[in-house]
Formats: sequence, structure tokens, C-alpha cells
Amino acid sequence: MTTTRPIPPAVFYPFGAGDIENDRSDDGSSSVIYLLHHFIFFGQTYSQIYVNNNGHLTFNGPFHSYTPYQFPGYGEIDLIAPFWTDIDNEGNGVISYRQYTSGSVLTEATQDINQYFPELSFSATWVFVATWDRVAYFPLSGTETSFQVVLISDDLEDYLNKMLKVFYHNLSQAGYDTINSRYHFSIPGSFSNNITNLTYSSNVNVPGRWAFRTDHGSRGCQFNGNVFAILLKCFYLFP
Repeated sequence: MTTTRPIPPAVFYPFGAGDIENDRSDDGSSSVIYLLHHFIFFGQTYSQIYVNNNGHLTFNGPFHSYTPYQFPGYGEIDLIAPFWTDIDNEGNGVISYRQYTSGSVLTEATQDINQYFPELSFSATWVFVATWDRVAYFPLSGTETSFQVVLISDDLEDYLNKMLKVFYHNLSQAGYDTINSRYHFSIPGSFSNNITNLTYSSNVNVPGRWAFRTDHGSRGCQFNGNVFAILLKCFYLFP
């Protein structure tokens, strides 16, 4: 038996109708997705992306790993992990994605970014939304986990939003890592029972939300231009 806390309607960006769905496949991935707007990730410019079923995004190819490593991993890939764990959508759940260049989603993204970076005058021109909706944790078929990652850009700056409803499990990693871990961040609570504290933790004085800029790496390194933010809105499903 599980106990859930309902998700307010405003937690996730719109998803479902009009999305492209990944195949139902344990440890699967999308095919290559060509971005309608380039995305800059800590100095690297990408024009394609992959939505991997086990809760991460990669840029240069699909990534099938279901066992997360702790960041920094000093690996060979750039990796965005809204919630990296062992997910199996063969029995239940839908993994989907969609790009936007106009409409209400851009308005919502613009409002979110300006709220957390009030010193900027930001106007979103492109949004990429990937959603894991009520997917199961392997091998516990019938469990439900939902989370979402949103890439946002205007003509000058790039952002990453994360919104999560997460299944409670020790082997989970939330955050980001880059090639050789020059820039990386592990959301506190990853790989521990304290993953539930994401509901209350923050670095922008808003419980459950985190924001980072790509011109400030986790080791204090800086480089010019381009921004992304991680905004966490967390709700939990307990076994």
C-alpha cells in the first residue's frame, strides 16, 4: 500500500497531448532529438539531445545506465540527472518530450526565470520539456514515480528547470555532471534516505527549488555568459 501527496496542477509544465513518447523499454532511450534552438551546457554548445528512460539527459548519444554514480563521477559525458535511478516503463508509465517556440509554455517559463533571477530581463524563445509520468521502479512493477526536466533559452541565455515527484529509494542521483567533472553538483540527499528533504531544501529561499548559473561552477570557477537554473518542486510517493 502506498500513500501519496497530490500534485498541485501548477507543479509540472504541460505534458501529454502532443508529446513524442519513448518506447516502452527497460533501460531504453529516445532516438536522437534535434533541438530547435542550441543549448549551452557549461561552455559546450549542443544541437541534439537524448531522453534516457532511467532518468537522465545526454547529448552525444543514448545512455542506458540504470545504476547511478555519485557526482562528481569524473566521467566522459555531460549529464543532466533530474532523477537517475533504475526505471522500467514496460509495465506502466509514459516517458515523453516536446519542444516549444511559441505559446503559453514560453510565458510560464519567462515568469519562472524572471522570478528567480530578477536582475535579468529574460524572455523565453524556446522550451524543451521531458516528462517521466508515473513510471515504475525496477523490479517493483506497479509503483509510480513522476518527474520532469525543462530546458529553457532565450537568444542569449540558457536555463534548466527540474520538477520532481520522486519515488523514495537510496540509489538515486539528482544534479548534473560534466566531462571530467570540471563542473558538477549533487543535490543534497542524493544516495541517502534524506532524498525526501528536497521538499524543504533550497539555495534561493524557496523550499524545494534550486537554481544554478553556468558561469559559476561548483568549485567556484567562472566563465562568461549563459545561464541555466535548476528549479526543484518535489512531491513523494513512499513504498
